Amino acid sequence: MTHPTPGVPNWVDLGTADLEDATRFYTELFGWEADVSGEEYGGYTTFRLDGRAAAGAGPLYGEGQPTAWSTYVATDDADAVAARVEAAGGKVLVAPFDVMYQGRMAAFLDQAGAPFSVWQPGSMKGADVFDVPGALAWNELATRDVEGSAAFYGAVFGWVAREISVQGLPYLVWELAGKTVAGMRMMDATWPQDLPPHWMVYFATADCDESAAYAQSLGAQVARPPSDVPIGRYAVLEDPQGGLFALLQSVTA
Repeated sequence: MTHPTPGVPNWVDLGTADLEDATRFYTELFGWEADVSGEEYGGYTTFRLDGRAAAGAGPLYGEGQPTAWSTYVATDDADAVAARVEAAGGKVLVAPFDVMYQGRMAAFLDQAGAPFSVWQPGSMKGADVFDVPGALAWNELATRDVEGSAAFYGAVFGWVAREISVQGLPYLVWELAGKTVAGMRMMDATWPQDLPPHWMVYFATADCDESAAYAQSLGAQVARPPSDVPIGRYAVLEDPQGGLFALLQSVTA
């Protein structure tokens, strides 16, 4: 793949309470192959789609840490991002560090408490495949502080928030240099109050209903059943360890 564009999401990975079962679930669901790293990487698993890196997974390291998918934004300077995060009111959870020769990463909380990460590529550039069934299709922040989040990510990555309408409801897309890179939705009163702000990852599918049903047969729970939106059809699922993710069948799928 070409070198990732700084400021654009380029990788997602799963921190899970049961890496073996998560590997079973996702490889069955998306047809991924599991490429397990050596001990020096703690058994980190790269999921490949037709040989190309699609996503990753690893065990949980913090006590009480929930199973969750993480969104990584590409950068050419993780340390500079860390400084901007703190200046904008966020928090550095994991300070920038080198992952051997693979790259450099850091993890943060935004001003409202949503976790996200950055990846400064070394030999590992990020995902090699996007927008085909089984690959990453969209990254979306769900937050109760839309204005604060728009200001925060604008300061950190230079994103510009633009409001659009989805089924008559306001929705924001983030643009960088005129290109859409991510989305944001408001967590209104209909969202569970104990659900914190978070980044949702969407994986492409050719048939949302079929994939959601198959995920259930593999042990997933349906958090939001397949629903139509202007760009296609989507569903939100909870994997067997409790990790939330979404399926997206685009209108061109």
